Amino acid sequence: MNIGMLWFDNDKMMDLNAKIERASNYYQKKYGKSPTLCYVHPSMLPTPSDNKSNGNGSKTNNQKELDDYFTGSVIVRSNQSILPNHFWLGFNGNS
Repeated sequence: MNIGMLWFDNDKMMDLNAKIERASNYYQKKYGKSPTLCYVHPSMLPTPSDNKSNGNGSKTNNQKELDDYFTGSVIVRSNQSILPNHFWLGFNGNS
């Protein structure tokens, strides 16, 4: 059974990896299996240019987002449909 879960986390003191780990731990406790895929808004992913910004926290137009980002065993992908500070967790097609 593949179940998707939407998680909200706007804790400014935690980095992306910690937020995904917290959401993954909850998912595992709730559904009995750890997720392998997490979708986030593109603005939440680190950039190849070492996450530089235009001074107000948003990314500049010339920065390319990473295609896939890995944290532990979870593949993190950007999706414009996911709101900032939201995480959609589930499974990739190979799980």
